[in-house]
Amino acid sequence: MTAPSLQERTVRLHASQLQGIRRRVDGLFAGLMAGQWVCGVLVALAFSPLAWEGKRTALSHVQTAVLLGAALCVLPLVLARCWPGTLPARQVMGVAQLLWSALFIHLTGGRIETHFHIFASLALLAFYRDAWVLLSASATTILDHFARGLLWPESVYGTADPAWWRFLEHAFWVAITNVVLLAACRVFQRESLESAERRAEVELAHEQKLHTQQQALVRAEQELRDFQQQYSRIEKLASMGQLAASISHELRNPLAAARTALSCVLLRVANLQDALTDSRILHFLDVTERELAVCARIISDVLDFARERPPQLTPCALRPLVDEVLGVVPTRAGVRLLNGVPESLPVPRLDRELFRMVLVNLVQNAVEAVPPGSGGTVRVHAEGGEAAPWRLRVVDDGPGIPAEVLPKIFEPLFTTKTQGTGLGLAIVSALVHKHGGTLSVRSEVGQGTEFLIELPSEALARTA
Repeated sequence: MTAPSLQERTVRLHASQLQGIRRRVDGLFAGLMAGQWVCGVLVALAFSPLAWEGKRTALSHVQTAVLLGAALCVLPLVLARCWPGTLPARQVMGVAQLLWSALFIHLTGGRIETHFHIFASLALLAFYRDAWVLLSASATTILDHFARGLLWPESVYGTADPAWWRFLEHAFWVAITNVVLLAACRVFQRESLESAERRAEVELAHEQKLHTQQQALVRAEQELRDFQQQYSRIEKLASMGQLAASISHELRNPLAAARTALSCVLLRVANLQDALTDSRILHFLDVTERELAVCARIISDVLDFARERPPQLTPCALRPLVDEVLGVVPTRAGVRLLNGVPESLPVPRLDRELFRMVLVNLVQNAVEAVPPGSGGTVRVHAEGGEAAPWRLRVVDDGPGIPAEVLPKIFEPLFTTKTQGTGLGLAIVSALVHKHGGTLSVRSEVGQGTEFLIELPSEALARTA
């Protein structure tokens, strides 16, 4: 579920504020209704006999105050109690309040001073901030003056023969009052809307801050879990590295001795005519030689990975080094190796032995990435200058690396080959970092792969 926008939040808060105000005003008028009922009875007892002397009895006015006052109070009190803040409640409250003004005018014999109760009632009704309440209440008092002015003018004007247009005079002053009160209601509405908008902005900013903090917390938790997993892998690899280095060191000499002995056997067997005619012996000897070479390469990888020798930086011309690497990497039918390093490239300071190992691994991986018999090209490019970082690229046009595999290729022991330790690229990455550089890869399935080595410009030496 999406969070509401600023405008939606402002409208909701404004409606909530108005609802709260109108509920409180309903409570105010509920108390006022009860108080007016008591005051009406007291006016009927104390003042009506004097105001209506010789015209009506006091008892009739008391009965009017009690019965009509009760009728005017019951429905508004029920609505204010059961449905506060609703449109029916405030409309009934407004009509009832102006009818109370009419009742007080009647009880005082139409005294002009009592007519001010109308304007006080309209001012109180303006607290609802609802123009329709004011209009319905004003219509009620105008209709009351018009009807009683025709049927019983003494109860509203205090005289038996007023002019027929006198209700228009009262209606005029009610209209003037409404103009002022409606303008005030409009100002109150605007201020309430601005207040709701400011509150909505504060709430939205607070929610966005909380959302940002929650996202940061989630990222921090994920980073912590990743760090813990990485730390666990590092500890495990460190232990495995120490063990592998120890085992590899112990196995290296026996394997070397076995390969030497096998070479001697091959020399002797080559002089035997019968052995030369037995293809099985030659096949088994070839398998033994090949598998011993694989074991030796695996042990070399493990020892290279475990080695902590810092690089010995000396000026090293790159193009001859690449020519040497392309000469020692096993070739594959249909794969061309191209040296695109300019002869004029500035000479970098490198550890020649370690960087040769980097290039051998990258070029050999590029050659092996090209499918057998499909043909392809492996290119080595370099660029850079005195004021620019030095870059070297090894590019092939093989099948590319799937996107889900790319993040894992530099992890130790990860490999997609059927044979191999998965240490080659991990060793390459570590050696590049020892030179102060970075190693990155860019690949698309079907578009080939590019490995990029970047070294800072400080790694360059003056050309000899």
